[in-house]
Amino acid sequence: MKIKIIAVGCLKEPYYREGQKLFMREINKRVQIEVVEAPQEKSPESLSEALRNSVKQTEGRGVLRHIHSIDKVVALEIKGKPLDSSALRDMLDVACEGALTFVIGGSLGLGENVLKRADFKASFSSLTFPHQLMRIMLLEAISLALGV
Repeated sequence: MKIKIIAVGCLKEPYYREGQKLFMREINKRVQIEVVEAPQEKSPESLSEALRNSVKQTEGRGVLRHIHSIDKVVALEIKGKPLDSSALRDMLDVACEGALTFVIGGSLGLGENVLKRADFKASFSSLTFPHQLMRIMLLEAISLALGV
């Protein structure tokens, strides 16, 4: 099995980059994992709804370039179905031909183009987390689910 995480934007803080490196090293002992960073659009603080959607769609096109037709896609979405450790473990246990691909949006969230492609929409919490921290939280959850 291969796990892919597609995240909009890069990890700016060194402690996030170090955390990602540590989790990736441990997870790679059990399964192949890769993190792909899709470009994040620059946007001012205050945007109209139309501009917000345009930015999310543009970021979404960058995400979709890294998804293959056989990939099983899990979009991390605050309005998604709550995902607990047992459900995540079950997802990881299900073998698929392509990658089990998790998608983390940018600061504005995910565009409809990505949400439509998703096979499952998962929520870690009804709280809002910074997308950089969400990447580390996902890696830790995967690590725990794999027992590494």
